[in-house]
Amino acid sequence: MNELDTRLLAAHAQGDQWALVALYTQAADQAADIDAACFYLTHAYVFALELNHPDQDALFKRLRAAGRV
Repeated sequence: MNELDTRLLAAHAQGDQWALVALYTQAADQAADIDAACFYLTHAYVFALELNHPDQDALFKRLRAAGRV
């Protein structure tokens, strides 16, 4: 398990949704392929929607650009 995975698990355990938006976005940025990136972006987007996070529009645009919405 890498450091990012450890941080994601810790944020889930703590219920830190703000951190989850950032961490899942970071995971998407580091993903090896578009399918993995969109998996992480979807998670980031869902948490962003729940929080009315300022990144929700940017996340949506990334998913739309990848043909996922």
